[in-house]
Amino acid sequence: MSILQIPYREARDGFWGEQTSTLNWCEEDYNITYYCAELVNTLTNLMFMWLGVKALRNVLEFKHSPIFILAYVGYMVVGLGSMAFHTTLKYEMQLADELPMIYTVFIMCYATFSYKRSPRSQILIALVMIGLGIFITVYYLYAKNPVFHQVAFALITATTVFRGFYVMEYQLRPQLRERNPTQCSRIMREMWTLASVSIITFVGGFFIWNMDNIFCRHLTTAKNQLQLPWSIALEGHGWWHILTGLGAYEMILWRIWLVRCLDGDEEKFMLDWRPWISIPQVVPRTQKGATKSS
Repeated sequence: MSILQIPYREARDGFWGEQTSTLNWCEEDYNITYYCAELVNTLTNLMFMWLGVKALRNVLEFKHSPIFILAYVGYMVVGLGSMAFHTTLKYEMQLADELPMIYTVFIMCYATFSYKRSPRSQILIALVMIGLGIFITVYYLYAKNPVFHQVAFALITATTVFRGFYVMEYQLRPQLRERNPTQCSRIMREMWTLASVSIITFVGGFFIWNMDNIFCRHLTTAKNQLQLPWSIALEGHGWWHILTGLGAYEMILWRIWLVRCLDGDEEKFMLDWRPWISIPQVVPRTQKGATKSS
């Protein structure tokens, strides 16, 4: 057998036993190893681990708002839950994947709506978010309908993103025009670019996720013809993990940069990023200079 043409096997029984999850994906179960139900879908979640560690290190080192520690911890929990789900295809691990997605986006929603509010308002917003989170959890455990989860996640995310757009244009832009008119256009342009790239990346992953579901039978035929390891490139759900991992990281970072600018720190910090080429980060300007000189 050629090492570059390993047969793409059909689904088989494996170490974790019978599937109990309500969802299964196009990658054939246990086709690579007896010990992991969907190896490609499991390993592609390492994107969340790598970016999550990088982000937490930056948040702590550069003293960004503590809410983003919680956001990136939630981001990493999503990746860990997804790894457990795709490894086992057990319902409990499916919940460990899906419910943290809801909780993490609620953290970002809270960060967006509670910024510069009074302590009393912040507590009220937190209670509303917690209440909605409990309702979604209880209803989802009762209904076990993945579409409900997907719609809830999409609505919370869209609400958070569009609120961010509003704040950018109707709060940040007037502030920048007044205190930093020479840099206003540049800062707003790079902020809109970061937001747009994160959304395009996320939506691109969602598109591939849907194509993987719709054309699974045809993709499986193609995987059998290509054989391993080349067939890995056609594991669409794995690409969903990579693209949404990157898109979600960028979306949280967009909020970090927005908060820094709203706080008037655009002269102290900068967005260190080349669109579509590098991983963005918000760093002190002196840090960027030191990086270049070294």
